[in-house]
Amino acid sequence: MSLSFKYCNSLTEFSRFVTKEVNVGGVCMGGSNPIRVQSMTNTPTLDTNATVEQCIRIVNAGADYVRITAPGVQDAQNLAAIKSSLRKRGYKTPLIADIHFNPQAAEVAAAIVEKVRINPGNYADKKRFELLEYTDVEYKLELERIRERLLPLLRICKEHGTAIRIGVNHGSLSDRIMSRYGDTPMGMVEAAMEFLRICKNEGFDQLVVSLKASNTRIMVQAYRLLVATMMAEDMNYPLHLGVTEAGDGEDGRIKSAVGIGALLADGLGDTVRVSLTEVPELEIPVAKNLVDYFSGRKTNPAIDVVCEEQKNPFEYKKRESIAVENVGGNNTPIVIVDYQSDITNAAHLPAEYVFFATRAESIVLKDNKRYITSMNDWFKYFREKKNVFPFYTAAQYLFYGPKHPHLNFVVLSLSEMDERMIEALKDDRRTVVIVETFNTNGVAEQRALLYKMLAASLTNPVIINRNYCEYNLEMFQIKAAADVGLLLIDGLGDGIWIRNAAESVQKSICALSLGILQATRLRMSKTEYISCPSCGRTMFDLQATTARIKQRTSHLRHLKIGIMGCIVNGPGEMADADYGYVGAAAGKVTLYKGKEVVRKNIPSEEAVDQLIDLIREHGDWVEP
Repeated sequence: MSLSFKYCNSLTEFSRFVTKEVNVGGVCMGGSNPIRVQSMTNTPTLDTNATVEQCIRIVNAGADYVRITAPGVQDAQNLAAIKSSLRKRGYKTPLIADIHFNPQAAEVAAAIVEKVRINPGNYADKKRFELLEYTDVEYKLELERIRERLLPLLRICKEHGTAIRIGVNHGSLSDRIMSRYGDTPMGMVEAAMEFLRICKNEGFDQLVVSLKASNTRIMVQAYRLLVATMMAEDMNYPLHLGVTEAGDGEDGRIKSAVGIGALLADGLGDTVRVSLTEVPELEIPVAKNLVDYFSGRKTNPAIDVVCEEQKNPFEYKKRESIAVENVGGNNTPIVIVDYQSDITNAAHLPAEYVFFATRAESIVLKDNKRYITSMNDWFKYFREKKNVFPFYTAAQYLFYGPKHPHLNFVVLSLSEMDERMIEALKDDRRTVVIVETFNTNGVAEQRALLYKMLAASLTNPVIINRNYCEYNLEMFQIKAAADVGLLLIDGLGDGIWIRNAAESVQKSICALSLGILQATRLRMSKTEYISCPSCGRTMFDLQATTARIKQRTSHLRHLKIGIMGCIVNGPGEMADADYGYVGAAAGKVTLYKGKEVVRKNIPSEEAVDQLIDLIREHGDWVEP
């Protein structure tokens, strides 16, 4: 079956992709319903009081649904006590049971809660973390076995009006799927579609789908491909969005906003969970802020630029650009910051260029830093400086400005990228284009401009510029990461320049820019922690352990370290991590080097020290 590149209603007009309405305990999702937000408890499910209290905190934070893990039949049975206690206290929020390895637990839970999440990679399929080969006959037989194992759950869900989420995780694809597709977006999509086809054939349609990954590129590509595949097979089930193992603090927020925001911007998504390695109720405000940011775009006018089938949205391929000095080509994406963003320390920031708007006497140029200034000031005062380069408006570039012999910057909006500008840029191998927008749906406008450049075969490097006036730091991080992340995931940028008129958050801009580049897998500037949000399956205190590991390893900027509470998604989600720390049992930890287990069942009180020893043994340790 050949698929169209079409995965959303429009690339240049904000329009929700219409999905089927699914009833989850009276709080419907999909259709014309608002985007729902949710979180998941991390208390032991058998601890009724602790789980109830945490559910209440999550609900009071604004959650539409609460998810609770049920790893075994006893846990599933105790959902009845949890639900009863919540209802007696006046809380009617629908509950979702999270099931992985135990179909029997799912069947018990389906008669109690309003929705059951099952993971195709380990619900009825085999996951031994082995590379197996399947013949076509064996493959078909496995599918039939899965169908037979799924049918009892479907019968119970039909009887009780319980919805199902087919929740695929990149890190827990079955051996059978891995044998044919590998850990690819296509593998994730096919894992979900197998279950969706069974459900459709059995007349069960109260379905939600998710394709979560820690790698934002993989996650976005998988969801896009899923929608295209569903459209081709006459399906439109609601989408649950999330970047799994996103981490904590600003890293977790930036990473989540990049992945989830890229999909929301294109009108995809019916429910959202932001997975942070923090207490669950802190996830809700982040999710609501992210959802609210896109809800205001419904009335934006369409942008009259055709963006059809010029780039494959299901795989990463960087837009071809020439190298102008250290910008574009095969160079690492650059960061530009304003001098005002850190008036005392701009020259020492890890940004490639510092922009200053006026020739203030207080500005002291450092020889080891590159600067950008206005065309007029450059021509009058800085032409002889080897590390200062001119910045042009469209009119200045076309009509007035003398040019630097090696590097120039021109700022352009969509309307300014006309035929005259295209002709001027075609043979100009010394100019970088700064793509600017003030449209409330700036992502669409900037994408339209970039597609216009693609259509004209322009290869000038591109800097994605966004301007904000946001006094709340978290909201600023969410907006910038969501706006810029989509374009970077699509390979359309050679650098970023983020500005904020609110002085209170200006000093964070360089860190935010580097965080976005790291979240999009384009530039590594600090240690990356692939850490799960924890749940009732977690074998250790994830927040405290993550803090200890960070304290010891945050200077190892060249490394990715996975911190996983249990075996369910651990080995898979941290597949591209350099080292892994995974809960194996109560009080026990298993350490990984890459995908390989190297130390098993280490007492948790020794595990961090042994992780450091392992890093030393492999020559990756540097002294802080």
